[in-house]
Amino acid sequence: QVHLLESGGGLVQAGGSLRLSCATSGSIFSINRWGWYRQAPGKQRELVASIPPRGTANYTDSVKGRVTISRDNAKNTVTLQMNSVKPEDTAVYYCNAQSLPAFGLKDYWGQGTQVTVSS
Repeated sequence: QVHLLESGGGLVQAGGSLRLSCATSGSIFSINRWGWYRQAPGKQRELVASIPPRGTANYTDSVKGRVTISRDNAKNTVTLQMNSVKPEDTAVYYCNAQSLPAFGLKDYWGQGTQVTVSS
């Protein structure tokens, strides 16, 4: 079992910055990929960024150049740094952990944190 707890959401003006943090605990050795998803009202949940324990991060096109995902193994946190935010970034953001196939390819989720960008 892996536990995820997000923090750092809130209200920010367009063009500003926001830093989301996800505290991770439990069987983190089983995790193959860390990620951040978001879900805006009336829309499907989408993958914003992901990073393997050792490797290169991936980003959805709409956030490339504005968003950085990072994993701090010493602190067991996954961070999403958002710069030059836009109103269309408004959504509930979820921290995600996906386990290795050997551990069932399970998806673990945090409770979500609201990000609202005002124009």
